[in-house]
Amino acid sequence: MATKAPYRRILLKLSGEILAGDRGFGISPEVVSALCREVKEVHDLGTQIGVVIGGGNIIRGAQAGSQGLDRVTGDYMGMLATVMNALAIQDALERQGVPTRVMTAIEMREIAEPYIRRRAERHLEKGRVIVFGCGTGNPYFTTDTAASLRAMEIGAEVLLKGTKVDAVYDKDPMKDKSAKPFTNLSFMDVLSKGLRVMDAAAISLCMDNDMPIVVFDIGVPGNLRRIVSGERIGTYVGPAEDASGSRS
Repeated sequence: MATKAPYRRILLKLSGEILAGDRGFGISPEVVSALCREVKEVHDLGTQIGVVIGGGNIIRGAQAGSQGLDRVTGDYMGMLATVMNALAIQDALERQGVPTRVMTAIEMREIAEPYIRRRAERHLEKGRVIVFGCGTGNPYFTTDTAASLRAMEIGAEVLLKGTKVDAVYDKDPMKDKSAKPFTNLSFMDVLSKGLRVMDAAAISLCMDNDMPIVVFDIGVPGNLRRIVSGERIGTYVGPAEDASGSRS
């Protein structure tokens, strides 16, 4: 008998870099397939799922701007990169029998549906996974901010940020072996400590609307299902009354 999932509806945020795997660039079919197996496990529990995907495995607008390309142009190029990633995820999910729709903040009707909130909610109610592309559709806004915005719009109960690390740390664990993980943080902790959970606009949006965030390692098989099933994994970020800021 399937485990009853405590979360009815979630928003999963994935960085584009995750899709590249060890290549560091582009899209690894093996990695995409593995990620989609994790999503399918949760879908099979009956949880409604929205996914926001970044485009950093192809191009990052902010970096392109710092290298001489017009920042706005670079951001729009980054939005197009998210659509390529979204289509790859859609293909992999549907190969595994999961009905999926790609919705974009910039219209490109030949390959995706334009984002309309009420239509998105209807897809979720019908058991379809939605992959949101093009961020917010505006330059200067990251896909982290897009994830926060979409989570609020679709009525998600939690924003799950799948990363390559198992928690939020007080220092970069890749550079400093003494780095210690947090188990719980308040939104103000994240902003005041300058922790790299999501950008400040995304955190502020979640704080203003009491949208909890869980940061976890998406690369560990079963982690997504465990979180959705109620197990505490990674770092929980929420209102001050729910998060003490303690470290494990």
